[in-house]
Formats: sequence, C-alpha cells, structure tokens
Amino acid sequence: MFVDRETELTQLNTLYTSGRAELFVLYGRRRVGKTELLRAFCAEKPHLFFIATLSSDHDQLATFSQQVYRFIHASVPEGFTYPSWEAALRALAEIEKRVIVVMGEFTYLISGNKALPSILQKVWDETLRNSQVMLILCGSYIGMMETELLGYQAPLYGRRTGSALLEPLALRAVSAFFPNYSPVERLEAWAVLGGMPYYLSAFSDQTDIFTNIRQHILERQGLLFAEPRLLLLEELREPRNYFSILRAIAFGRTRLNEIAQGAGVGNSSITARYLDILQQMHLVERRVPATESQPEKSKKGLYHIADPFLRFWFRYVHPYQSSLDLGMAEGILAQRVQPTFDQFVSYAFEEAARAYLVQLGQRGQLAFLPERIGNWWEAQAEIDVVAISALERSVLVGECKWSNNPVGVDVLETLQRKTRQMLGETGWQVGYVLFSKVGFTEALEERAEEESVQLVQVSQFFK
Repeated sequence: MFVDRETELTQLNTLYTSGRAELFVLYGRRRVGKTELLRAFCAEKPHLFFIATLSSDHDQLATFSQQVYRFIHASVPEGFTYPSWEAALRALAEIEKRVIVVMGEFTYLISGNKALPSILQKVWDETLRNSQVMLILCGSYIGMMETELLGYQAPLYGRRTGSALLEPLALRAVSAFFPNYSPVERLEAWAVLGGMPYYLSAFSDQTDIFTNIRQHILERQGLLFAEPRLLLLEELREPRNYFSILRAIAFGRTRLNEIAQGAGVGNSSITARYLDILQQMHLVERRVPATESQPEKSKKGLYHIADPFLRFWFRYVHPYQSSLDLGMAEGILAQRVQPTFDQFVSYAFEEAARAYLVQLGQRGQLAFLPERIGNWWEAQAEIDVVAISALERSVLVGECKWSNNPVGVDVLETLQRKTRQMLGETGWQVGYVLFSKVGFTEALEERAEEESVQLVQVSQFFK
C-alpha cells in the first residue's frame, strides 16, 4: 500500500519535466518507504531501477552493466560487463530519450568502491550533465549519504539539482492503514510503530492493539521481533554499547550523565560520542526548552529516542529478551506492557500534539508565526506544548492528558500558573490549548469559551 508522499512526488515530477539532466539524492532510514516512493514515481515512465547489494564491487558493476546495456540494446551478451564504473556511467549518455536511472542503496556501492562518488562527479561534469538522464542516488545510511554525497567536502557537492531526506509518515496517514480503528486506537498504534510504512503494515485493524503487539513484536516469529537488532547490527560497529544507551534512554534516563551511568559504556565524553552517531542516524534527538534563544548552546539538553518503535522495543523487548526467547510473550504483555502502556502512549500523545501545532502553523492557522515548537521544563515544572515567537512576543502553551477522565478546569489553571512561571515577565500575548484523550468537563468548556482556550481531542489529529 502506497500512502501519502504527495510533496515528494511533486518535487520529483517537477524535476522530471525540467527538460535537462537532473541529479537527485534521496535518503532516509530503512523501512521509511524510499523504494516504494521511487517505484510510484517511475511507474509509466522510462526507467532503469538498480538496487545495490552487499556483494563485491565486481558483481555490482556486472549487474549494473547488464541493466544499462539491456536498456540501450535489444539483448545483452552473456556475462557482459563494462570495463569500469566510468564506462558504465558514460553509457547512460547514449540514451537519447528522457530516462530515470535509480541507483538504490548507493552507500553499499561506496562501501565497495570509495572512488565511486569521484568517478560519478567526473562523468557528470564531462558527459551526463548534458544528457537527458534523471539520475537518482538513494541510500539508507543517513550519515554516509550526508557526508559522501551532500557534504561540502564531497566530490558531488554542487552537482545535485535536488535532494530530500524522507521522513516517516505523518500521524494522519495512519488512518489509511487502520480504517477500522477508532482515533484513540490509531494514536496507540502510532505510539508503538511510529510512521514507518513497513511497521504500520505489520499490524491489522481486525485485532486489538495488544494482540498485534504480542503477535508481531513480542513473539519470536513476529515480523518485528528482531527488527531493531538487525537494523543496528548492520549499521554500527559496536552495537552492544549503542543498545545499552538506547535502553537507558527508553527507561527515562535523558541527561548525559544519567545515560552514561545507566548504560555503563564509559564516562560522559565517551557516551556523548555514541550519542552523536545516534543523532546522525536520526535515531536519537537532543531537545532543549522551546524558550531557549540559542538551542545549540543550551546546557539544558535532554536526549530522547526519536523513533516510536525503537522507543517501544527498547522499553519492552530488549530488557526481557531472555523471557521472550523462552516463549513468554503473553506474560511480558500482561505484566510489563499493559500496566504501563497508557504512560508510554502519553509521551507519544505529547509528540502528536506538538506535530499538530506544526501542521496548523504550516497552514497559517495559528495567531502568530512561531519560531520554535517544543516543550518547556525546569526543576519543578513542565509544559507539554510550547509554540513561541520571541520576535512577536507571542506564545501558545498546551497541556496533554492521556486519561479516561475528562479534562477539567484545574488542568487549565495549573497550566496558566506554570506559564507565568515560564515567562517570568509581562508583555506576552498568551494563548492556551488543551489536548484530551476522551473530552472535557462542561465547566471547562464554558471557561474555554469565555477565555478563548482551544480544546482538542484525538480525533482532530486525523482530520
């Protein structure tokens, strides 16, 4: 099932109709849907689709050569191979019509031949830039793609005509995977799986969330049981240390010194190097209060697992691996997952609320143009959602309640008190928004109408 991606398809189609040679770089995490996006884009257009593997450079060149030769000629001589990558790439200029050439998993090719970006740069400058080729380089190792293809020191720097980091699907896209789920169930599914299409397609809305979790994540034969382990083993040299760090974060250790102590992989400086790599992979993110004027210099940074599924896996699978290997999925579900599940989902609910404000801002539906959207905290207080513009002296603050009880006036009053604490001064235009799982009391609805407080339920996330 191909869902969403209208923006990316529009970008690609605009380049395709440009009438000139194009060099596009598409990258993103595994399972995010890069190949499906490119297949949808290439459908009904002349294209050559090459996906690299972990085989030798010689074998890669042979496979690519045969695909190129077959596209140009009626048949391919048995065992045909161009003498070099330069010759194979130059052959693309022989194609006289508009053609899309996809080189998928390009980082595999670089691993087997470090000179390939330089070779491609030479061929592009001398030949391909004057051709009808739309060349798309696609890869999953985000750090390598940014360094080897997009970075200032990269041979291809300045040659690309477009690029995109493919992000996980937005929350609203979850509806297409689970049309029979209620909005609450969809939010719960997203809290577990995130926006990765492959993960979302594993669950079925014909069964409840906990049955899906047990069958597809906790049971040894489940499709997603070993997914994060395989992902990290393939991309990292010392996966054990990264596993320890991710587990520490999943259990609530978010400050650098807490992570270092909880993971036991070394002091804070050593742990920071591991965290830098996890951030480059977009698996971990560092957050600071939205009120910080220079986020990159702030000493208040906290680390969070960026991907919901990794967050779930390191919270509920990795720590209980031995029990799950013994076939105790039902026990882990009943004694570990279910008792703390609402607490786990509440964190995702806050993320969904912040994403909701981002969407409103993109549509121009906020009262001001925010510079940052995030949350705020200090030692004794925290605000779940903060959209702020220091330039306009405007702020929108929100509280999220993932509870089976309606949200009451007390929540609004507490939020107002914390907001005064956060701002510490007058002269700000302040707006309030409350997010609820099940709804609001009549008293709060009356108060909200009087004070222009926005009230948002889960169902509005999916509209």
